[in-house]
Amino acid sequence: MTPTPERTAPDAARRTEPTLLYLIKQVELAVRARLDDMVRPAGLTALQYTAMTVLEAHPGLTAARLARHSFVTAQSAADMVNALLAHGLIERHRDPADRRRLVLALTPAGRTLLADYRDQVRLIERQMLEGLDPEEVARFRAAVISCRESLHAHESGQDS
Repeated sequence: MTPTPERTAPDAARRTEPTLLYLIKQVELAVRARLDDMVRPAGLTALQYTAMTVLEAHPGLTAARLARHSFVTAQSAADMVNALLAHGLIERHRDPADRRRLVLALTPAGRTLLADYRDQVRLIERQMLEGLDPEEVARFRAAVISCRESLHAHESGQDS
């Protein structure tokens, strides 16, 4: 049987068009490389910087919760926490609501470091989005949030 154009064209397109997962990973790697270059002079990695931004948005997390919010393993989070503690950028203290729990928070030096890099981070984001108009950026942001929530729902065992 001879393949018809209707059958071969979609198959060829599927083979040559990268998956969204691959494209998202390429963007993530490019952003991570830029962040690594940005924070290297401070003796940090992109993952450590990102963890600090998580603590800025959610102060008082345990190391385990920080790991989940930062998308790293518990062991990687422990190493990251130790490095940030050694740099004096975060502190560990007892949770006032539950004295058995140790929670993490930014130190004044950590907050200053984040403030110092905020404009550079905004520049990376602007460069990443420069081919999109404001409406496309808003739709892209909403789509990425929706993707994140969908994956979180399936990870938490909420899928049907």
